[in-house]
Amino acid sequence: MEVYQTADGKQPFANWLRGLKDEQARSRIRVRIARLQLGNLGDCKSVGGGLLELRIDHGPGYRVYFARRGDTLVLLLCGGDKRAQARDIKQARAYLTDYEQRVKP
Repeated sequence: MEVYQTADGKQPFANWLRGLKDEQARSRIRVRIARLQLGNLGDCKSVGGGLLELRIDHGPGYRVYFARRGDTLVLLLCGGDKRAQARDIKQARAYLTDYEQRVKP
């Protein structure tokens, strides 16, 4: 599992998760990520271009955007909720493009 990092060292997903005020939501998201690491995708769907959306049924409907690279690597890009879904998907795509341009497989 890898967390996306911008060229200047920021981790948008980690920053988003730390910034959540709802402790129960943070806990549920961490549990879902742990399950993801074990290969259990759960409530997950493709949003196109190799980008996947992990849905967490809690509060406003939290979302975690990630991409799979190879057989094992999961790249966590960013998170958000249902209200900002379109904006978050656009941002996750930009992060994925940046990652692919900077990191050679």
